[in-house]
Amino acid sequence: MKENMIKTAAVMSVLTLGSQCFGFVRELVMANYFGTSYIVDAFAMSTTILNLLFGGLIMSITAAYMPLYSKVVAQKGQEAGEVLTSQVINLLLIITIGISFVGILFSDQIINVCASGFTGETARLASYYTKIIFSYIIFSSITGILEPYLQYRGVFIPQIISGYFISIASAIAIVISAYTSYYYIAYGILIGNLLRFICIFAVAKKKGYRHRHAFSLKGEANGVISLALPIFLGSSVDSISKFIDRTLASHLREGSIAALNYANLIDSMIIIVTITVISTIIYPKLTQAHATHDKTSFNSLVGLGSSLVMMIAVPCSLGAMLYSQQIIHIVYERGAFNAGATAMTSGAFFYYSLGLIFIAMSQFLTKVYYAMHNMKVPMIFGIISVGFNIVLNFLLIDPMKHEGLALASSLASGFNVCLLLFYMKYKYRDIVIFASKKKLACILFSAGLAVAFSYGLYGFISAAVQAEFIKMMLVVLFASGVYLVLLKLFKVEEADLIKMLR
Repeated sequence: MKENMIKTAAVMSVLTLGSQCFGFVRELVMANYFGTSYIVDAFAMSTTILNLLFGGLIMSITAAYMPLYSKVVAQKGQEAGEVLTSQVINLLLIITIGISFVGILFSDQIINVCASGFTGETARLASYYTKIIFSYIIFSSITGILEPYLQYRGVFIPQIISGYFISIASAIAIVISAYTSYYYIAYGILIGNLLRFICIFAVAKKKGYRHRHAFSLKGEANGVISLALPIFLGSSVDSISKFIDRTLASHLREGSIAALNYANLIDSMIIIVTITVISTIIYPKLTQAHATHDKTSFNSLVGLGSSLVMMIAVPCSLGAMLYSQQIIHIVYERGAFNAGATAMTSGAFFYYSLGLIFIAMSQFLTKVYYAMHNMKVPMIFGIISVGFNIVLNFLLIDPMKHEGLALASSLASGFNVCLLLFYMKYKYRDIVIFASKKKLACILFSAGLAVAFSYGLYGFISAAVQAEFIKMMLVVLFASGVYLVLLKLFKVEEADLIKMLR
């Protein structure tokens, strides 16, 4: 089972990396034409607002749908599962049509409240972007349910490939906007999501899904709603933190929101390509193991997932922090994105990267709670962490400006992980997150040593190699090799699973 999961994760990681590369091309195009201007501030703020109000809703209903769908299929059969899926989609359609209408009609008021620091053209532009972006949530609501529907059947690849449409359409829209009007930028997201919906729906239909015009707030459908509310509040921690960051940053100098956005995009790419892929594969299996009361498999999956998360997140976090300026320079600095923009963005990227480990572990632990149908605990801890983040924001924004906002988010994520771990140890004593403290210590030591050695290599080759991209490629390859060798020497068995991918 482990071998198949790792191989599937490898294919997903490669395709996800390709999708993220297209996403990076989109951001590079944006940075090249618009830099850290008020245009990017307005666009980033409008997408942040949508993610806060809607992204958490889709995530919560999706997370609540998966364990209940597993339970219904196990107890009542496939037909009952199909009916539940249609009921949830129909419910989401009603909700998202209403949200879309409100977002379009009251976009000016939303910007006035959420980005009170915006004035003049920046505020008008953000309001216009908000109208366009709120238009695509109807398509996203359907794909948000059909994606886990396909995951339950072991179908993972089409969902990733369909994400290419959003990046490609967005990049094309940015280029067109650069030569016509920057008001057209947001249309790329709308068109991309429409194409993605068509693709996912076609795959689901091919796999046997037939939509029913069924609507009910009783039975399992009611269970999805009752579970989704605490998940929505709990899973919105990251979106709320970003929203708070950008709201406060709207009062700082121009480009602060853009710098936070660019920095967070790279960290999000690391999370999506690695940790999210692992949790996406493991979560359906966790829900199935819990539905069939298979405690042995459940605990084995928890142990495997936590070890893989740490193996990937720790070196990524340390490397991103150490080479924060070089990474931002390589990725963004060209065209309108000058050295000053690099300095602003690299500082935020450093502090966001500090939280990579915490965000990755928080995502995985939250999935474990959800698989056990415990949605309230992550919700409560999420609310507490948001409060902690707000306090840190006000303490750090004055001395550190936008960098303080990034640091506050990372520290709040770490606080949330501590709460989740402590409660799990107290409430679910038969579940062991890290069965071997020695293994965890070996992972931390190996990652630290590999990154430290890489910095020595970076200094050694700096005089001989001028191209920053070549230097970073050599450093990454060297650090990866040293890391795998050390894991093998310390007999970390997950390293053997990674070797199978070659």
